[in-house]
Amino acid sequence: MTAVLTRDGVDVVLDELFADRIRRAAPLGEHYARLWRRLELASSGGKRLRPRLLLDTHRAFGAPSPEDATTAAAAFELLHTALLLHDDVIDRDLSRRGRPTVSAEFAADASRSGLSSHTASAWGDASAILGGDLLLSAAHALVAQVRPAVRAQLADIIDESLFRAAAGEHDDIAFGLGTAQATPERVVRMMENKTAGYSFAAPLRAGAALAGTGEQASTELEQVGVALGVLYQLRDDLLGVFGDTNRTGKSTTGDLRQGKRTLLVAFAEGRPAWSAVRHLWGDSQLDESGAERLRTALVTTGARDATVDLIDRMRRATITTIGETTLPSGLRQQLVALTNTLAERES
Repeated sequence: MTAVLTRDGVDVVLDELFADRIRRAAPLGEHYARLWRRLELASSGGKRLRPRLLLDTHRAFGAPSPEDATTAAAAFELLHTALLLHDDVIDRDLSRRGRPTVSAEFAADASRSGLSSHTASAWGDASAILGGDLLLSAAHALVAQVRPAVRAQLADIIDESLFRAAAGEHDDIAFGLGTAQATPERVVRMMENKTAGYSFAAPLRAGAALAGTGEQASTELEQVGVALGVLYQLRDDLLGVFGDTNRTGKSTTGDLRQGKRTLLVAFAEGRPAWSAVRHLWGDSQLDESGAERLRTALVTTGARDATVDLIDRMRRATITTIGETTLPSGLRQQLVALTNTLAERES
């Protein structure tokens, strides 16, 4: 198969990978084949942001090997889906992209067969964790298919991004549990590690590496990627509380129910209106009425406006950073357009 340098080409690579895994899984157990079918479904329907970043960067620098770029782009999409699966278990999320998460689906299977809620939850969590592990392995298997000259460099980029993502996730959990102090500086660092590294900086750098660029381009793309990632996460946190569920495909009570420590919450801390309802934040039984009280407090304290203002300031700063790089002009234009999209997106 000769893949082309488009997002459709990425879909071809993923379709072939999942078809092969589902075929191989079938003799090993019906529920194992079902896991792979659900992993395929979980990887569909996304924005394909990371593959696009890699492919656009690769093309901007000359695109010497389209097939390698398509394969690597598919690997980054698998990496993203894998981390979402793990994140859903950690955050106890039941929906993703407008449909049940893998963990929720397997838990529902167990419940329908008459198992207790505890057993059903354990089955769902175990299935999703194993699914995430399998997709991480599959991502590395795809990277192993690119030409030897850049294979090790790509593997290092992925390894570093996963290392940082785990650090960010660990911080996020610590903030939520209260085992670490969530200062604004630490929250921003968590965003840089958990989201910005693997979602933006890594695919940008991978596209440049596949094109054979030097260290300066990699350094500039790292800087731009981190800025884009923090901007993305700030907007995501805002949508996670005030977004339209029909457009985002995510609950607007989940972050509040989990007591997720975001800059939105940090801006509200210590304000009387927030202190009056803070006992509801992180309540596992939080209902929509309680969530609405928390949202009202976030507005009253000025936290929502402060977050919106920060997003705009970061948007302008990121555009300035992009303009100061030596990246190809076409790529700079694409990155500026992406910056504006991330700052204004509704889903």
